[in-house]
Amino acid sequence: MATKILVVGSKGRMGQAILALARADNSFDVVGEVDQGDDLGKAALQAQVIVDFSHRSAAAAVLKQVLAVKAAYVCGTTGHIEAEVGMITAAARQVPLIISPNFSLGVNLLFYLTEQAAKALPEGFDPEVIEIHHRLKKDAPSGTAKLLVEILAEARRTKAEVVARHGREGELGERTEDEIGVHAVRGGDVVGDHTVLLAGDGERIELTHRATTRDVFARGALRAAKWLVGKPPKLYRMVDVLGLS
Repeated sequence: MATKILVVGSKGRMGQAILALARADNSFDVVGEVDQGDDLGKAALQAQVIVDFSHRSAAAAVLKQVLAVKAAYVCGTTGHIEAEVGMITAAARQVPLIISPNFSLGVNLLFYLTEQAAKALPEGFDPEVIEIHHRLKKDAPSGTAKLLVEILAEARRTKAEVVARHGREGELGERTEDEIGVHAVRGGDVVGDHTVLLAGDGERIELTHRATTRDVFARGALRAAKWLVGKPPKLYRMVDVLGLS
C-alpha cells in the first residue's frame, strides 16, 4: 500500500524536489501539498505522514495538524527557538517524528562516523569543521555544520557554544586544546560540502561528504517518511532509519 504523504513548504526548492521524487515513486501517494496561505487542515485529513520543509515560524500550526490527524511527522526546518523545540518534544509523546537539519543518508552516516572517531581518538587530535555552500545561502554556518560541532563537543563532554571558534583573524595566539574551529565558505552553485578534520601530530583524518544535487536530501526525507509510518510515538533520529542506533 502506498504511503500517503502531505508536503508542507511545497513551493520551496526542497518541497519541489520531494514532490517530484514522490510522484515518480509508486510507493508514495501525494495526498496534498501546501504552502503559505493554503488550508493545511483540509490537506492533512488523508495524510499518514506530513513532511515539513517550510519555516520554523510555522511550527505551531503544522504540529497542531500533525496531532489532530495523528500523522507521522518529518521535519526538515531548522533554527527553532526554545518554545518550538518544546512543542516538538511534547508532540513526540503522541506521534512518531524525526527532525533533522539534513536528511541526506550520506550526511547522517557522517554524523555517526564523526561521533565514533571523536570518541575513539585521544584529545591530541584537533577538530575543525569546514562547510561550503552556494552563494545564495543566507545563514552561516550551516545547520549541518552546527550539528557536527555539537557531536564533537559532546564527545569531549563540553558544549558547542563554549568551544566553537568561528573563523580566525589577527593575532589570536596558539590554538587551544578545547576549541573546535568552524569555517563557512560561500561561492558558486555548491549544493553542500562538509568536512570534519581531526588533526594530530604526524597524521590527520578527514571525513567529507559532498552533495551534488538536492535530490539526496529529498530521497532521505522520503525514506524517513516511509520508515516512520506505523512506529510508536517517539522523537527518532536518522541513525534509527539507517539502523545505526
